[in-house]
Amino acid sequence: MTSAEREILRVPDRFEALATEDAATLRGVVTPVEASLSAIDERFLEIRSAERGGLMILKGVSGAGKSTFAKTANLFREIDIVPVDSQQELTVALRELPATNNPRLVIVEGREALGEVARESIESYLHAANNFVRSEAGRTSLLVWPVNTDNMVELLTDIARSIGAKALLGFEDEFHLFTGPPKSDFIKIADQTIGALNQGASIYNLGLSVERADELAVRSDTIGEFLGRVRIELQKNVERIQGLMPQESLRVWTIVVSDSNAESAVNAVTRGRDAYADIDRMMTSTNANIVADLQKFPDRLGILGTVLDARVVYLDVFSALAVARTFADDSLRQLMTEKGMSTSKDSKAIDRIGDSTLGILLQGSTLGTGRRGAKAKGNTLSAFSNLTAIASDNDTLINIAIATALKQTGIITDFEPEKLFGKDRKYYSDLIVTLPTGESIRLEFMWRNSTGSADISNYVLKKLEIYGKSIGLFD
Repeated sequence: MTSAEREILRVPDRFEALATEDAATLRGVVTPVEASLSAIDERFLEIRSAERGGLMILKGVSGAGKSTFAKTANLFREIDIVPVDSQQELTVALRELPATNNPRLVIVEGREALGEVARESIESYLHAANNFVRSEAGRTSLLVWPVNTDNMVELLTDIARSIGAKALLGFEDEFHLFTGPPKSDFIKIADQTIGALNQGASIYNLGLSVERADELAVRSDTIGEFLGRVRIELQKNVERIQGLMPQESLRVWTIVVSDSNAESAVNAVTRGRDAYADIDRMMTSTNANIVADLQKFPDRLGILGTVLDARVVYLDVFSALAVARTFADDSLRQLMTEKGMSTSKDSKAIDRIGDSTLGILLQGSTLGTGRRGAKAKGNTLSAFSNLTAIASDNDTLINIAIATALKQTGIITDFEPEKLFGKDRKYYSDLIVTLPTGESIRLEFMWRNSTGSADISNYVLKKLEIYGKSIGLFD
């Protein structure tokens, strides 16, 4: 059995980190650079008309996004992409490429500066390139050679001009200057990248205010540099908050125990299949005073949610009732009897808690799509209303029953109710559970007959504020 792991936010600044992502994810990350796509369009028009391939020297500084542009051009154009990395002998790789009727980009990788490729090899490579584009196998291919230094551009153009002239380099510019996206798009691209790779997270979750993001963008010459600065900022913010924490590796999940309508309300204020708290959405879902208070610290709240692994988890009526009936201690059983509730043990209690959203996430699995259970009605809802009434005064008893059930299944190994947190400002968590890995999670239970996204947002934000104040983050 595995256990729930923390979210580690990914902020890559090089395309290599994205190489294994699928097309759908890349579309959420990559912004089309229209000027460079138009340059490729023009070369392919020429290639189709002349019935021979060509070479494009792609000049741009390191970090501008040349590799990302070249390797993802097929997201925006109907073309094939074939990379030839620095470990492959270019002359051999070109000989082995089959003929195709499709427009094809052949990307010459890892040879961007003279230090990466010997001058003597360049002439051999360009002869091979010229022979390839004139052959049947290469007649629909455009070789793209990314470079990042002026002397490499001069060397390539001089040799290519002497070997194939304009037939090889094209009849307009001898090289294409790739400038990458404008600075005005840096923050949007970073937000798209973070969201696509991190289940809908945003710059906000990294602890970056709009003002700070603007500052980093102004200081960055390329999108790669900006993403690198953003990642460093994330690391600093995480270290800052972790430095305020006690020795405990703190994680806080809010468990919403309510009727079936609450499931969609929880989904509305969480992101991804791990039920991470969507702080952005929560701040706009409620007009409560807590929002005005927290807006004074927008960057701190976002990163606090990240560091605390803040999640909002729905627990259904059937699981709550089954667990209460089966694992109630004498005190809870008496309260249930006084409310006229059944205290007969439910043979499905273990299965219910294990298959519940809470059980699934604690085991380290992710939630499926469209996962909605049966709606509680009639006597079941009446019984749950009684259980909620008990929770309003004696929630610890029911929380212990839930923890006992989780321990019985092996999902957790230990638990402690009303666990103290903080030093100067002390606070007691509803429950702390220990996973088989030895890591602990603090659970805060929100018991409601019915609830909506505004109520849930208000509850979660208040809890995060309490934890933040307990470590001195909002002072």
